[in-house]
Amino acid sequence: METILVERDAGVVTITLNRPDRRNAFNATMTEELLDAFGEVGSRPEDRALVLTGAGGTFCSGADITSGVGSSHPIVYMRGVGDAAMALHHIPKPTIAKVRGVAAGAGWNMALACDLVVAADDARFSQIFVKRGLSVDFGGSWVLPRLIGLQRAKELTFFGDFVSAIEARDVGLVNRVLPDGELDAFVDEWARRLATGPTLTISLTKTLLSHGLDTSLEQALEDEARAQAVCLSTEDTREAIRAFAEKRAPEFQGR
Repeated sequence: METILVERDAGVVTITLNRPDRRNAFNATMTEELLDAFGEVGSRPEDRALVLTGAGGTFCSGADITSGVGSSHPIVYMRGVGDAAMALHHIPKPTIAKVRGVAAGAGWNMALACDLVVAADDARFSQIFVKRGLSVDFGGSWVLPRLIGLQRAKELTFFGDFVSAIEARDVGLVNRVLPDGELDAFVDEWARRLATGPTLTISLTKTLLSHGLDTSLEQALEDEARAQAVCLSTEDTREAIRAFAEKRAPEFQGR
């Protein structure tokens, strides 16, 4: 890998965007490598939680507009970016964005594609596209209105202003804000809790929540019934029931 680092430890996969000299800005190579890495995490049963972060004290400053789109036509390149965004959204495992420094443009929307966002208290966020003469991408047009409503999404994208981690948390775009020195330990603890949890049932819950805004109540209830029927057939649920009866902590295997 030229632009990312992939590390695995006890079921937790950490993908680090690794172009610190460019503040981890996207280029064509990073897009391809992220697509491959996200697909691999999604398909490997031993990978049970993902942490996405950036090297050099910055999450991701967005697209590297100085590198262009390589040899591709712009629509081909952007469809590749869309494929990477879709792959991240569709990882059937819990995902956490660990954000230091700047998360701008596609970088912010990549963080928002994760299930949980944890930021250092000095992190800054921007839908910076408009300041570069660009429209929103990496799924921002889909995820922002769902998280914060249409009017607030328009404000962020029309102006492209930076907001602090506290401001992002207060409108629902960040889960937790911590002093920088506490960030690694907190995210590690969350990731390990998720990786040792009943990951199949977490995956089913993730799907239910992701689809819930786009379906009727009747369909949501039917989807819940089907998911719960799957859960009741898993070894993890049987283990949880045994542990409850035996007054001990369950030991989940993710199956």
